Amino acid sequence: MQYVNLGRTALKVSRLCLGTMNFGPLTSEQDSYAIMDRALELGINFFDTANVYGWKKGEGVTEQIIGRWWAQGGGRRDKVVIATKVYGDMGDWPNTSRLSKLHMRKALDDSLRRLKTDFIDLYQFHHIWREATWDEIWEFCEWAHAAGKVLYFGSSNFAGWHIVQANEAAKRRNFLGLVSEQSIYHLLRRQIEMEVMPACAAYGVGIIPWSPLGGGLLGGVLQKLSEGRRASEGMQQQVEAHREKLEAWENLCRELGEKPANVAIAWMLQNPVITAPIIGPRTIEQLNDIVRALEIKLDEETNKRIEAIFPGYKTAPEEYAW
Repeated sequence: MQYVNLGRTALKVSRLCLGTMNFGPLTSEQDSYAIMDRALELGINFFDTANVYGWKKGEGVTEQIIGRWWAQGGGRRDKVVIATKVYGDMGDWPNTSRLSKLHMRKALDDSLRRLKTDFIDLYQFHHIWREATWDEIWEFCEWAHAAGKVLYFGSSNFAGWHIVQANEAAKRRNFLGLVSEQSIYHLLRRQIEMEVMPACAAYGVGIIPWSPLGGGLLGGVLQKLSEGRRASEGMQQQVEAHREKLEAWENLCRELGEKPANVAIAWMLQNPVITAPIIGPRTIEQLNDIVRALEIKLDEETNKRIEAIFPGYKTAPEEYAW
């Protein structure tokens, strides 16, 4: 396994981040345990979750699964850098969601209880909330940090100017500020290259891409459909909308002798502002397959061919180094 610093921090995290959103709704608890154990065997030390995952309001199903897995012992908690999130609806009253100090204090304590841990390594704001000033948000964060409940703070789904606002406000308070941003990013959706990536590079904010395979579109979807695997109507519509690009993509990967999912992750890992794409395996087999991405090195000609299929916005990855 390869490890890098999370943004400008000294914290070392694996180049792949284990996403846990499937744990509970799509992956059974016992299978979730097996996937997390295998992730540790592979050297993956970076896990991402959220208090809303499990999709039963207020229950934090996925956090509970991770907490019970940690409770089995074996140094599991000590080996994991855990990232969770706050923002979503955890109840039906006015202050049971979003980014007020009141909600975040209760949400943090609830996450700690469900996860059976004393502190969160990376606490992320799941979305921007314009009603909350950064002075209010950072005041809560300063308290949580001083209390030993959170080590680092990050954002998710922020625009570039939100990241600038947040870190300039933190700087005025002599606080570390945001150290990571979790954005949707993949070959078919490269908009963050325009403003989010430059902002993150300028402030030393590591990017943790979610949905790096475009919900499966970049994972060899055409071959899977031809082999008779069912796809949802929404997925079929996406396939038809991007069929020409997907055909060229899968042909290129076939020439390389690599699985499309692995090439898509390898392409992403070339960018120095990318810390760790979030992989969301539903099975151990999927997890075992994706680590191959760390070994793939794409040459200049291959990168040019990928850019021709999926035009982006950046000109050179080195522009994003800090």
